[in-house]
Amino acid sequence: MARKIFTFMRGASDRTADATEALGFKGANLALLASLDMPVPPGFTVSTAAWREAANLRGGLPQPLRSEINAAVEWLETVTGRKFGGNEKPLLLAVRTSARTQMPGLAETVLDVGLNDATVETVAIELDDLSFAYRSYRRFIESFAALVYDADPGAFEEIADEEAEASGRSGDPQTREEWRRLIARYHAFIEAEYDAVLPQTPLEQLSMVIEASFASWRNPVARSHRVLHGIPENAGLAVTAHAMIFNERDRNSGTGRAVSRDLRSGEPRLTGEFWLGGRERAEIGDPVGSWPLSDLIADGGRPAGDWFPADAAALAAHVRRLESHVGDAVEVDFMVGDGELFFLQSRTARRGAGEAIRVAVELVKEGLIEEEEALLRIDPASLDQLLHPTIERTTDLPIIGRGMPASPGAATGEIAFTSERAEALAAEGRPVILVRNETFPEDIHGMHVANGVLAIRGGTTSHAAVVARGIGKPCVTGVGALRINLEDETLQAPGVILRAGDMITIDGSSGEVIEGRVELKRPSLIGDFATLMDYADRARRMRVRTNAETPVEARAARAFGAEGIGLCRTEHMFFEGDRIRAMREMILAPDGDGRRLALEKLLPFQRSDFIELFEIMAGLPVTIRLLDPPLHEFLPKGDAEIAETAAMLGIEEGVLRQRIAKLEEFNPMLGHRGCRLAISYPEIAEAQARAIFEAAVEAGERAGEAVVPEIMVPLVGMRKELAFVKERIDRVAQLVAAERGRSVHYQVGSMIELPRAVVRADTIAEIADFFSFGTNDLTQTVFGISRDDAGNFLSTYYRQGIIERDPFQTVDADGVGELIALAVEKARRTRPDIQLGVCGEQGGDPASIAFFEQTGLDYVSCSPFRVPIARVAAAQSAILERRATRGGTGVKGRSRA
Repeated sequence: MARKIFTFMRGASDRTADATEALGFKGANLALLASLDMPVPPGFTVSTAAWREAANLRGGLPQPLRSEINAAVEWLETVTGRKFGGNEKPLLLAVRTSARTQMPGLAETVLDVGLNDATVETVAIELDDLSFAYRSYRRFIESFAALVYDADPGAFEEIADEEAEASGRSGDPQTREEWRRLIARYHAFIEAEYDAVLPQTPLEQLSMVIEASFASWRNPVARSHRVLHGIPENAGLAVTAHAMIFNERDRNSGTGRAVSRDLRSGEPRLTGEFWLGGRERAEIGDPVGSWPLSDLIADGGRPAGDWFPADAAALAAHVRRLESHVGDAVEVDFMVGDGELFFLQSRTARRGAGEAIRVAVELVKEGLIEEEEALLRIDPASLDQLLHPTIERTTDLPIIGRGMPASPGAATGEIAFTSERAEALAAEGRPVILVRNETFPEDIHGMHVANGVLAIRGGTTSHAAVVARGIGKPCVTGVGALRINLEDETLQAPGVILRAGDMITIDGSSGEVIEGRVELKRPSLIGDFATLMDYADRARRMRVRTNAETPVEARAARAFGAEGIGLCRTEHMFFEGDRIRAMREMILAPDGDGRRLALEKLLPFQRSDFIELFEIMAGLPVTIRLLDPPLHEFLPKGDAEIAETAAMLGIEEGVLRQRIAKLEEFNPMLGHRGCRLAISYPEIAEAQARAIFEAAVEAGERAGEAVVPEIMVPLVGMRKELAFVKERIDRVAQLVAAERGRSVHYQVGSMIELPRAVVRADTIAEIADFFSFGTNDLTQTVFGISRDDAGNFLSTYYRQGIIERDPFQTVDADGVGELIALAVEKARRTRPDIQLGVCGEQGGDPASIAFFEQTGLDYVSCSPFRVPIARVAAAQSAILERRATRGGTGVKGRSRA
């Protein structure tokens, strides 16, 4: 049978191989501290196995468990020399829930278990402090009733206020009689409101606290957290009970937190804070609140010993030894009771992304850990904090709405409800937030000039989110509390109406929309950040490219370490100025000759764009996707724009409307797009191919070395589709070579985003030089879900436990992932040297990158501001794959706690 109770005291503890699973986070760390001969209060942990046994019975604590708890209390009485409920030196306990991770909704700590109407008097005599003893008893009753009876703490406050008013005083009672009267009122209230009697037997108190703590695992808040974070229902919780420390009584007591390093500099220098008994806060050290315990000096210049009630040198030595054992910066919670030091908890030091990098690099420099271990200690997703501006949260912010954090970073600017207005404001040098119900491809120019984007509808993979991440703009989507009224140009929030030109701030990392201007902090990516990226590049196997189609994006990606472009979406190049006019001429032309004339106008624009991208990438691969979206997306919308376009192109408005109606599709995502366009209108693919080859020739001549473009054909499902388009590309390559007297080496590949392409990957690979998995559309077609509409029901799927993660953010390994793995196997069976990558949004998601590493892809491609995240995630995935085959921790001479 699984063991139920584990004891600990300084120098000895019962620990299991799976300590955190059995004892929870708090219990496991107390056992660790005890085993390292550090000062901990003696106690015991009721394990998760006991929770499972009690949960299965659903009738309170089983009798065998009660007997084991009684035995543990007897052991604790022996080691402390105190008696639970004794007439002299009574034993009091602090009882804390202990799950394997920090979890909201679990039972709060109950202190002073063992106090009753008799022992409170004994404690008062022992400590010679009546008020402290009764304050502790009052606190116990309030916390016990809140946990066991679900009592409202405010009700007890009202009783205390009434007693104070009746006695003509303010604050706590002053005499024994006043205290007893207050406690009697508490007892009467519990009996009247909950038909219960506060137990006077300490063992009964303890059993009821443990039972109620166990029950908190299944409360709604805890259950929702487990579903969201994928924590199994049967993981359960443990409960730790230890001897009380009177840390709030006088100036010989107190509470503190100590960190083994200065997280700002990474130096091995103890920092933290301490509160003297009675909650008088003491800050030790320099003016910003950091305190070096090695030379404890108070603000007034007094030596630490004049006010710090314990041995500061011993505290420093213990914390440094714990860091040495763990091999990482650690943080401890400690208490001082009557001048004696006790540790209550330890953990790896909580830190921001910048601090985590700084500490990891410093530990490598000191020779305490290897580079690979330093990388594994960084949460790749947390690097977003360093790549974008963030909000200075010094005061309460007027938040008017909360949506989905669609693209990280923060931005402040004037509200603009159209892309045209955003451009006008930006031209005047004014900061802009583009506010739309949802964005469309024709909003690209407005998104480029805006500081940030707020889309009232949509999710984290909607058009606004994907484009914003690509161009590094903060974006918030799906803010249900906000409404746009375009007629009077207002943004309506509960209790607030904002107008065009008013200032707002958005936080794309939290999803908050804030009224007014907020101060922002700018990122810095030098020093330790650059060092960590060097570690990552030495460790990873997969290459990291970027999704980019503008010079701004490409330069940003190169600065972040991108090794080429894995996806250049050419349609994004057609929405500005003269380009959209030529594009519309092409779409509305009556025949192929008319389309070719219009495409000739677009040729110089495309060629110059590609030349600049080739030059920025300086010999690195550039994958250019041929036109993908359906043609109707480029046509005007709304009466005013239709009339303007008709006049500009010199055609009748009615004819234009007929053409627009003819091109409109019921389901364009599965309609006339991708390679289907190139087959219906081969002149489009031919014109784009010419622009690519002519740009490659010119860029190669300028650089003095050959440029090798990669041309990607989208939405291929059949080998013949790719063959048809590839034949036209090859023909154009020959024409350009004849005209320029110089041939271009190039590759033609396919975007794999349809299930049929997966199952026929072996035959498609016969004529493809590379595959790039478009996981956005592949997820849509596998699930039969529109990513733009999925937000309407995926949140319900979360709550019901049907899914653990949004499949548009993290690859669905069991479904979409299986198909990717199948395509990889089939393609490499046909063509072992085929290059395989991914260019969907999951290319920048750490969890997805781990899957792509296991699957054997050659590269991932992601938005520019996700490149550093992908570099670290790819390194971590490669490290873990290597360790899976050979073992090892990377912590020199130490085992990880």
